[in-house]
Amino acid sequence: MRGALGGTCLNVGCIPSKALLNNSHLYHEIKNEASKRGIDITGDVSPNLVNLMKAKDTAVKQLTGGIEMLFKKNGVKYYKGKGSFVDEHTVQVEPIEGGEEATITAENVIIATGSEPTPFPVGYHRWWYHWFGDGVCLV
Repeated sequence: MRGALGGTCLNVGCIPSKALLNNSHLYHEIKNEASKRGIDITGDVSPNLVNLMKAKDTAVKQLTGGIEMLFKKNGVKYYKGKGSFVDEHTVQVEPIEGGEEATITAENVIIATGSEPTPFPVGYHRWWYHWFGDGVCLV
């Protein structure tokens, strides 16, 4: 398991980007629309990148914590580690990030390996891009 519960969308994709996007829309509304709605703002209104990132991190942490709470509530045990099949019904878990070593035997095993992103299919002759591993920056 890499990172917190929830995968790419929750940890580094949809949720964090939408949290930042929502706050940028809120900033725009306050800066450009408040006076049209009868709200007077005195003084400067400016974004604070450090606090925007903290708010994004808080949203992600609350949602990943929610997944862990649902696991506990429903009696689901998960293991932080790298698993290898010993046989068709047994998995050996090598712990990572505070996980616990375990040998698990079950009739059915769910394998949730996550995925790796595919590099953006444009050539260097058309664009310059930098591949981050879980995202791409086009210039």
